[in-house]
Amino acid sequence: MGASCSRSLWRSSLGACSPACGLMSAACRGLHNMPAKELTYKFRTAEMFSEALLTKSKGAALSVALAVGAMAVVSSARAASYNVTGLGFLPGGSASYATGINNSGQVVGYSTTTGGYDHAFLYNSAAASPTLKDLGTFAGGKYSYAYGINNNGQIVGDATNSNGYANAFLYGGSVANPTMQNLGTLSGGYASYAMGINDSGLVVGYSGVAAGGDHAFLYNSAATTPTMQDLGTLGGTSSYAFGINNAGQVVGQSDISGDVYHHGFLYANGSMQDLGTLGGINSRAYAINISGQIVGQSQDEAFLYSNGTMSGLGWLSPGTVSLALGINDNGQVVGYSSTIASGGGYHAFLYSNGTMTDLNSLISPSSGWTLSAVAAINNSGDIVGYGLYNGNYEAFLLTPTPEPASLGLMAIGAMGLLLARRKRTPCR
Repeated sequence: MGASCSRSLWRSSLGACSPACGLMSAACRGLHNMPAKELTYKFRTAEMFSEALLTKSKGAALSVALAVGAMAVVSSARAASYNVTGLGFLPGGSASYATGINNSGQVVGYSTTTGGYDHAFLYNSAAASPTLKDLGTFAGGKYSYAYGINNNGQIVGDATNSNGYANAFLYGGSVANPTMQNLGTLSGGYASYAMGINDSGLVVGYSGVAAGGDHAFLYNSAATTPTMQDLGTLGGTSSYAFGINNAGQVVGQSDISGDVYHHGFLYANGSMQDLGTLGGINSRAYAINISGQIVGQSQDEAFLYSNGTMSGLGWLSPGTVSLALGINDNGQVVGYSSTIASGGGYHAFLYSNGTMTDLNSLISPSSGWTLSAVAAINNSGDIVGYGLYNGNYEAFLLTPTPEPASLGLMAIGAMGLLLARRKRTPCR
């Protein structure tokens, strides 16, 4: 397998799968997949709306200014606070972990179940009464883990079979009767893990290979005869793919020549590019957005790679370890950071507009939650991860909420539009 720590270690201690442990495989990855997004809301539709109205009259222009100004305040206010929704557990379970979210608010992850077995779940936040849906396992298997979901509702992860080996799966098909499809392995491998999927149905992950170690793979589920493509390595024995965007660009990590160190990579147009490091010896890349911005970790620090440059994002002071796991199409980054100098006390963070913020400071102090780590953020700014609540680790969904003052300004803007319209309406 080539993994240096286990899922159980990841779940019980974030530090166990942090830089000291090195590789974040599917085993370590509980929360390490996913596509991404940013905190400064652009309100493009509002801008288009304002341009159309500004051509009408000075009165209309004033009302539009009020409306757009109100929207701008709402934009910044939405970054200021979040509602926390605990997703609960599958029947018999007492721990759950959210790992991915799509733009429709569908969440995936895994939860313990009766007997202590972990099962993949789907949570539809838009449902009238949302609950966790158990995705099951392969026939004869006991475990399953979901890591990614695309905007078509297709889910990827891994599940054990009757022999006890984990194989990558694609869960989807008809809404009424979805199925869990075994994607197999690369030639000579016994185990495989699917970590991400884009809206075209391209799946990425990694699989064991005949020569030993693991290799990153790309699987085109939409092909007439889908096959698992070996993406190779950066010269070392093993490689691992963790994320893919809608342009088909793949990110992950690979051993470099000599197998002593590993570097993050970008795979595009048939070749694997070494992303380098922040000056240390190791790096790993976890997610990529539609603009090609990549996030991950180099040594002990979260990074953002953009336009050919890798920049460190720092830590939650006085912490010394951070890791970025998700980025949305607006450039918002999520992950986790230590909050004490010794490297412990991990908290979830949001990085936006050059600032890393502890998400625990953006929820109600009376919520009862400690947000430990976040894995993904969608284009609406909804965030998923897990935290401590009532003594148990539980998956959560964060949804941004505008402040009351912003809502008041929005109402003023709407009233301005109404008054302007009345002025333009001729008397009858």
